[in-house]
Amino acid sequence: MTDTVARIVAKRVHDPEAIAEAAAARVRAKSPFNAKGRTMIIAADHPARGANAVGGDRQAMADRGALLERLCLALERPGVTGVLATADVLDDLLLLGVLDGKTVFGSMNRTGLAGSSFEIDDRFAGYDAEAIAGMRFDGGKMLTRICLDDPATPGALENTARAIDALAGRRLLALVEPFLSVWSDGRLGNDLSPDAVIRSITIASGLGRSSAYTWLKLPVVEDMERVLAASTLPAVLLGGEVTDADAAFAAWQQALALPTVQGLVVGRALLYPPDGDVAKAVDTAVGLL
Repeated sequence: MTDTVARIVAKRVHDPEAIAEAAAARVRAKSPFNAKGRTMIIAADHPARGANAVGGDRQAMADRGALLERLCLALERPGVTGVLATADVLDDLLLLGVLDGKTVFGSMNRTGLAGSSFEIDDRFAGYDAEAIAGMRFDGGKMLTRICLDDPATPGALENTARAIDALAGRRLLALVEPFLSVWSDGRLGNDLSPDAVIRSITIASGLGRSSAYTWLKLPVVEDMERVLAASTLPAVLLGGEVTDADAAFAAWQQALALPTVQGLVVGRALLYPPDGDVAKAVDTAVGLL
């Protein structure tokens, strides 16, 4: 991957307009779905929030060349429909020419840095709707954590609503990833009990002037049938960090049978599987669809 990184750097230094040119020339996906009528999106927006760890390796995602290599491998697997990332990663992928025929989602709010005291104050410092439309991408994603004890929560919800409005006004999808979050011992964690996820869904579903282009990006938890009954909005299932791949795949498969679920949005679990076999992990996930 060293030569590839060198070529990317050379383009960035000597021909920065190549990124916009690649975006303009990119062949867009005809549909967000694969031949099975499902969406399979690879997520890679973790580093911009300072969340580089995978398992016991605290800097696993910090090697950009290795991350790009894994992304390229994942994107070429049959059944993979798209990618979700921040501008730096998507610009690299545009320069590599691997986004033709894929749906592309720009990550919008990344300032709630992992482990910070201001994690709920997740301001929008990544993509905005204007840039997503200008790059001919398909939508934007926003992490929306709701902490009832943190006064920054109303601002975070307002920013999410404004992003949903701006995307919907351009007929672009908004992937909203809600969590009910709790501070404990100076760290922010997500409550993944069914009732907490239900509450986060009902709050997030009502944000914005229109829900016509809003999809939810949700964790797989216990009692998913009851959880997903909380909204009629289309949903995609997130992977998160997986310690037991077989158990995770089984849970995904069960949840995928529910009517609002359209597919998967998975990052670390597929890009950094325990056995290192990215192609096998991605193919297994696609097979669940």
